[in-house]
Amino acid sequence: MARKALGPRLTPSKAKNLLGVAKVVGPVLIPVLAPFAAKAAGLVSDQYDQYRARRLGVGIEDLTKYTGKGARLHARIAGFAQALDELRAKDADYVAETESRLVKLAAAVRASERMPTPRRKAAHRAVSADLDVLENDLLRRLGVS
Repeated sequence: MARKALGPRLTPSKAKNLLGVAKVVGPVLIPVLAPFAAKAAGLVSDQYDQYRARRLGVGIEDLTKYTGKGARLHARIAGFAQALDELRAKDADYVAETESRLVKLAAAVRASERMPTPRRKAAHRAVSADLDVLENDLLRRLGVS
């Protein structure tokens, strides 16, 4: 009685029967389920791409431009460069100076990709802090407090 309380056991003959059923049913189910599995995989991939694009602050079409450990910083630098275009007519000297700084920051992010993790993270923190200062200055010049 104690054995029945534990539930059905998988015996060698039951396992053999299950394998036989799987051999018969498997070839029928796989072609039926494959399109659903492919569609589900595509949906998951699209959702993940949308999530990554939102995190980077870029459109999905631009997602492939920003890869690697410094993707977020590269996206920030590109967005900042686009924002500078609005200020180009008012203050060309500031824009030229800032664009030069952005080129250096982008080079630093690219160089940090091959660094050991602690050094890369330190470089990314330094670039991020520098971008924070530049962004605050840009906002001040645009009249946004």
